[in-house]
Amino acid sequence: MSIQALAERVGLTTSPCSRRVRILEEVGVIKGYVAVVDQTTVELPVSVFISIKLERQREEELDRFSKSIASWPEVLECYLMTGQRDYLMRVVCADLPAYERFLKEKLTRLEGVASIESSFALGQVKYTNVLPI
Repeated sequence: MSIQALAERVGLTTSPCSRRVRILEEVGVIKGYVAVVDQTTVELPVSVFISIKLERQREEELDRFSKSIASWPEVLECYLMTGQRDYLMRVVCADLPAYERFLKEKLTRLEGVASIESSFALGQVKYTNVLPI
């Protein structure tokens, strides 16, 4: 949305609206801007949700896992969890052989991983990155 459209929507002129947006960017409320790309159009139609349990949940093992997966482009999201599993991640890939390569060449090679449970998404019911504020 342009600053002019935003200003009209909130009832301000463009100058104070632009200033407020800049302040929100500076204090970190607005972290950045992205283009939402359709994963099917770019030939990454498979979404896999992976639950991971580590052998131990000590800080150094948690840090090692987080650092290892941080640079993997297939991982779109990863959360440290409570409950029976330690991590939940969302991975995208082109097809089942691509997921198998990801699993064998990356995830199963991580030190300290006790178990991996994969669930394949059959369809997307809802997706948003808009916060309810």
